[in-house]
Amino acid sequence: MAKGFITMSRKEVDRLGIIKDVVDKKIKQKQAANRLGLSVRQIKRLVRRYRLEGVDGLLSRRRGRSPSNTIPAARRKSIMKLVRKKYTDFGPTLACEKLTEIHGDKVSVETLRQWMIADGLWESKKRRRARIHQRRPRRSCLGDLVQIDGSPHDWFEERGPRCTLIVFIDDATSRLMALRFVPTETTDAYMETLSEYLDHHGRPVAIYSDKHSIFRNNKPDQDGKLTQFTRMLKTLDIEPIHANTPQAKGRVERANQTLQDRLVKELRLQGINDIDAANIFLPDFLPTHNDRFAVLPQSPHDAHRPVLHSPEELSLILSKHHTRILSKNLAIQFKNREYQLQGQGKGYRLRGAHVTVCETSGGMVTILYQGRQMPFRILTEGEPPIPLDDEKSVHQHVEQAKNRQDKKNRWKPAPDHPWRRPFVSKTQLPESTAPLSPTTTKGDITALEKRGHL
Repeated sequence: MAKGFITMSRKEVDRLGIIKDVVDKKIKQKQAANRLGLSVRQIKRLVRRYRLEGVDGLLSRRRGRSPSNTIPAARRKSIMKLVRKKYTDFGPTLACEKLTEIHGDKVSVETLRQWMIADGLWESKKRRRARIHQRRPRRSCLGDLVQIDGSPHDWFEERGPRCTLIVFIDDATSRLMALRFVPTETTDAYMETLSEYLDHHGRPVAIYSDKHSIFRNNKPDQDGKLTQFTRMLKTLDIEPIHANTPQAKGRVERANQTLQDRLVKELRLQGINDIDAANIFLPDFLPTHNDRFAVLPQSPHDAHRPVLHSPEELSLILSKHHTRILSKNLAIQFKNREYQLQGQGKGYRLRGAHVTVCETSGGMVTILYQGRQMPFRILTEGEPPIPLDDEKSVHQHVEQAKNRQDKKNRWKPAPDHPWRRPFVSKTQLPESTAPLSPTTTKGDITALEKRGHL
């Protein structure tokens, strides 16, 4: 404050004018109290201080003093040192939670945000002008509507392979109901996650997904034909609904963004680098995440229904179904294998009958005819067929092929393999009519045949 000048805030200037009017008896103390939002007793104190000290008496006594709740510089330094060491790429909110949970350093999120901005560890985000979408209110009950989606991401931050997280989230509460790491987004992946969901919660009323070919047949000539996953939902009396835009199922899309930030860092802190270990960790992660982000439903009623099928029936429902026609000898072809029914006598009545081949995610095959399991045997078995891929699964098969080829290139023959034995010339070979030596092995004969000596 320069000599001869007094720095006052606008609030203090307004207060000065009203106190002057009280001193000059232009207004009463009660009127001044109503204008300033103070008690009459406080107005009397201000008038007394103005008469004794003049304008200086109306200035705040706290000016130039540090607040009583100021955090010491040493504590701030130790906290920021910890943030730089372990939580450099964490957001202020998540870093604040970890400081409290793991290290016992409790500090407000906004304080930590300002410190991180000052130290260059965080940039304040400019809010984009949001596109206007018609907002849909939440469902009222838990289990009314479950949104599902797959989130491909580098979940292990190059410590392990890229993979996909299958997410099931409840619309009414934003609770994560099921999570599962899988190599890629496939029908088998959703089958396994749905099976886990049914075991823990029962059947929801409806499931909300996008228009991926897993959920909806997008071929114009096959309009109305159910996909494998939709057929499972229909059999279990779960209504499938397909979103027209990503914003329509915004609940699961926003959950994916949160998980790609928080879950990635949790996996790093736990030292998890592969899918199997990550799936073991997910049951411990779910309750903590739901405690932080889930909300209470409008209605306490739980809309989940019990699963009415037996485990054997449920296993057949949650498998891929394929239709085949029995030949005259009651045989069918499926994935380069020939299967033949057994125990049917001559089986004239079943010739040309349509049967259902059920294939589980593990590759087990069951043949059904009119809902009954039929005994069978495998007549012939060929090479497995080349898998059909889309843009989401092709990378997985390329990586599998690279690993398989690398192992093949690293293969070395055994020490007693014929290739490692000395070459035998024709002049040293016995006559074709002469018997082979008793010490000649089957491998020797094969090697000689390949070289044209036998």
